[in-house]
Amino acid sequence: MTSACETRLDSGLAALGIDVDATARERLLALLALLHKWNRAYNLTAVRDPEQMVTRHLLDSASIAAAVRGPTLLDVGAGAGLPGLVLAILDPRLAVTLLDGNGKKVRFQRQAVLELGLDNVTPVQARVETFEHGGFDQIVSRAFADLATFLTLTRPLLAEDGEWLAMKGRDVDTELAALPSEVTLVENRRLAVPGDEAQRVLVRLRRS
Repeated sequence: MTSACETRLDSGLAALGIDVDATARERLLALLALLHKWNRAYNLTAVRDPEQMVTRHLLDSASIAAAVRGPTLLDVGAGAGLPGLVLAILDPRLAVTLLDGNGKKVRFQRQAVLELGLDNVTPVQARVETFEHGGFDQIVSRAFADLATFLTLTRPLLAEDGEWLAMKGRDVDTELAALPSEVTLVENRRLAVPGDEAQRVLVRLRRS
């Protein structure tokens, strides 16, 4: 990756208040290179420019790191493994499961896990409706579905005292107004992603 990508990553992580060691930094840059390489053949993401990938994928994923406590985290509709791969790199103590029904995207996840040496990540190819492993401490969604669908489909997978983390855009108020009574809003916080003007929020939810 270019020095511009490295500079953007370093300055962005610093702006987010995230300290990374040499191993984590190297893995993030390796993930970026792998994503860029595979994207040309597999169309994993609409973002083509590596510098934009730093902002819109790596830093966007890292922006919720402070809310992630685990120790088990399920990334639903993980796609190319975001935010799960980034969060697993930033905190090796997390046990991250990446869940997606798209075979080519899960193949990429598996290759990334292999090449980056991430023994705390488990990619799974399955639809969320048929996934039977439950009891996750936190379940995260970046671009999976509207809040009501996300909550309904993943409710059986969440630990009794677990927490949902939904990364959403500016239209989240309408979705929040339709929350079922058995779900409580813990936090609705604006995410400041360095270099990205788009409005992003993190919605944290628990069972009532």
